Amino acid sequence: MSAKSIIIFDFDGTLADSFDDVIAVFNELAQEYKLSEIKPEDIPKLKNISSRGILKKFKFPAWRLPFLLKKGRRLFNARISSINLFPGIKETLAELKSRGCTLGILSSNSEENIKNFLDRNQANLFDFVYTASNLFGKDKALKKIIRKHQYNAADVIYVGDETRDIEAAKKCGVKVIAVSWGFNSREILEKFNPNYLIDKPEELLKILN
Repeated sequence: MSAKSIIIFDFDGTLADSFDDVIAVFNELAQEYKLSEIKPEDIPKLKNISSRGILKKFKFPAWRLPFLLKKGRRLFNARISSINLFPGIKETLAELKSRGCTLGILSSNSEENIKNFLDRNQANLFDFVYTASNLFGKDKALKKIIRKHQYNAADVIYVGDETRDIEAAKKCGVKVIAVSWGFNSREILEKFNPNYLIDKPEELLKILN
């Protein structure tokens, strides 16, 4: 793989260690909309369920998702000051940047939340930040990024921690690197057949060597 690839990262669970905060926001929304909450004992099983399966299990109706996502972003904003990068991410990003890679972020979180996070963690190493308004609309956003910047899809790599990230990348014909330190377990990620599956941020450097 080219050392000067275009590497696009998911945010929550891939760059940001925000699992507990996402669960807290999910439960806050669940209380308001009288939906099933995620209990601590649910978490090990949830990590082995696909992104779509989680929404089905906790009875989040698809038609409500745009409204819930918009409100969830606002609730998340109040927590952003306490969220940190995963260990090893910042060093890996700096090394990729020094090698000439183009770095981007594509997330269903808000641009404001992401930029506030990057500023606070002194991690302004990205060439662009894009957000997908639909929880399962990352494939459309990826295609838009490729068209806008006139990238060759063969040079683009998407890095994410959920099954929906793998699905989105495959729909766009770009390579996908799944990371096991985020929301979904290594076991379920493996079943969705990413191009690569890694356990530590520095493994990205070996893939892109």
